[in-house]
Amino acid sequence: MNKIISIANQKGGVGKTTTTLNLGAAIAELGNKVLLVDCDPQASLTISCGIDMSKLERSLYDAIAKESGEDQGIEIDKIIQKTKIKNLDLLPSNIDLSKAEIELMNMMDRERVLKSILDPLKDKYHYILIDCPPSLGILTINALTASDEIVIPMETDYLALRGASILINTTVKKVKAKLNPNLKIAGILPTMHNTRTLHAREVLEKLREHFKDQVFNTVIKEAVLFKESSVDGSSILEYASSSESAKAYRNLAKEVINNG
Repeated sequence: MNKIISIANQKGGVGKTTTTLNLGAAIAELGNKVLLVDCDPQASLTISCGIDMSKLERSLYDAIAKESGEDQGIEIDKIIQKTKIKNLDLLPSNIDLSKAEIELMNMMDRERVLKSILDPLKDKYHYILIDCPPSLGILTINALTASDEIVIPMETDYLALRGASILINTTVKKVKAKLNPNLKIAGILPTMHNTRTLHAREVLEKLREHFKDQVFNTVIKEAVLFKESSVDGSSILEYASSSESAKAYRNLAKEVINNG
């Protein structure tokens, strides 16, 4: 079954964009057709995919405007872009998306606008991965409403642990109750893990104790290669294919696919 998966956490700097890009690349490497959706006005995913922002004429904002009836002439196929990676496409973002947060508030059925954009694409893609903004605003709610599953990247830090608990016990529960009863937690992904610090090791242990089988077996360790690959506009699988970091995302891809 084709799936839409949100990569979400209201805390910034936990590896959402890194995970969206590299998980998508790893799933595509296995022969699946994948669409990445940049749902963050900061457009970090779009930039990390090597897109020249100065030449970007259309973005997710235009697709939302079309749904609102403001612009009937823009088809989604004209907004989606090919990436350098085989089987991997991108629905890009730019700063215009910040306007959507305001405009969505005045739209009918505002929480389901992204769902209406992405549902028709499920026949074309095996997996659609949404990079959510670092907030619990209307864009994130739209992403969760559109999704079959959620992956929660979480830095192995105590404050990040508390943030993940809020997301799971409050936000996800509310979305399930009111908007998307079929939303499932695919898993919590420990990220930016520094094996040399006792604090990080203890947080990882507490995470597994508290959330048990909701935590992925894969752990993404801290590595400068991720920053280097972002500057290069490449996934870690392209930039350092044989690295431990690339192998970790390949393992994660298998976990996500085998999750059902």
